[in-house]
Amino acid sequence: MAKRNYRFNPETLSYERIGLNIKRIITRFLTYFSSSLALALLITFIIITYFETPKMKSLKSENQRLLTQYELMGKDLETIEKVMAEIQQRDDNIYRVIFESEPIPSSIRKAGFGGANKYSNLENMDNANLVITTATKLDILLKETYIQSKSYDDVMNLALSKEKMLASIPAVQPVSNKDLKRTASGWGYRIHPIYKIRKFHYGMDFTAPTGTEIYATGDGKVTLVKGNKRSKIGFGLEIKIDHGFGYVTLYGHLNGFNVKSGQLVKRGDVIGYIGNSGGSTAPHLHYEIHKNGKPVNPEYYYFKDLTPQEYEKMVAISSNMGQSFD
Repeated sequence: MAKRNYRFNPETLSYERIGLNIKRIITRFLTYFSSSLALALLITFIIITYFETPKMKSLKSENQRLLTQYELMGKDLETIEKVMAEIQQRDDNIYRVIFESEPIPSSIRKAGFGGANKYSNLENMDNANLVITTATKLDILLKETYIQSKSYDDVMNLALSKEKMLASIPAVQPVSNKDLKRTASGWGYRIHPIYKIRKFHYGMDFTAPTGTEIYATGDGKVTLVKGNKRSKIGFGLEIKIDHGFGYVTLYGHLNGFNVKSGQLVKRGDVIGYIGNSGGSTAPHLHYEIHKNGKPVNPEYYYFKDLTPQEYEKMVAISSNMGQSFD
C-alpha cells in the first residue's frame, strides 16, 4: 500500500490528507535523481581511483612492456653506436690511410643534428624523455650509417684505382744515383749559395754533369714546361708533372726539355736534362714533391729503388750538406 501523508488543520481540529501536485512530484523526482547521481559519481570515482578494471590492467601491462622494450632498444642502440664508432675509426685511420685519402671530418659525420626541434610533437607524451632520446639516437645512427656507406663507396673506388695510384706516386730518384754520389743538399734549413743567408730548402738537390738525363718519378701529365735558360733567378728551365691523387713534382735548373706541356709520361721516362739555369751555382737538379698543394720531404718517396741501408745513407748525406745549390 502506498504511503499516505496528512497534515493537521487547526481550524477544523482534524487531520487532512495531503494530495500530490505536479510541482511536488517534480521536486521530489529531482531530489531523488540528484542524490542518486551524486552517489553514482562518488562510487565511480572510488572505483576508478582504488580499483582497476580488466581493460585498465591490460593497458597498464601493455604500457609497461612498451617501456621495457624502449629501455632494451636504448641499450641496443648504445651497442650499435659503439660498433659504428669503431667502424668510423677504422675507416679514417686504417682504410683511408692505406689509400692515402683524407678522413671524413667530424663536422660532416655529425652534420644535420642541430637547429629546429623535430621532436616537439613528442614532448607531451608520457615518458617523453625516454621516447625522444631513443628517437634521437636512431636518427643519428641512420645519418651516420648513410655517410659511412658513401665512405665505403669511396674506399672501394680507391681500391679499384690502387694500381694506378701506385704507378703514379713519385717513388724513385729523378736521376740515376745507384752509388748515391749524386746526392747533395736535402730538405730543411740551408745556407743559400748566393745570398749566404739561412733559408729553408723545400726539396732535394742532385749534382751531375750538364746533360745528365732526368726521369719522371711517377706516371702523370706534364703541366708546365717553361723558363729562360739565361735567367739567373728562380728555377730557370723547369718542368712540373701532375701525378694525380694530390701529387705534383717539380724539376728545376734544367739545361733542356724532352717533353712538352700536356704530354702523358710514365715513371722512368726521360723528361729533361740537368743544367745550371736560374739561380744555380753549379749543374744540378732541384727536385720537389707537393702533396695536396704543400711541399713534402722527397726523401720519404724513394721506396721503389733504395734498400733500407741505402736510404739511411742518403738521409745522412743530404743532412750533412750545410749549403744548397739554389
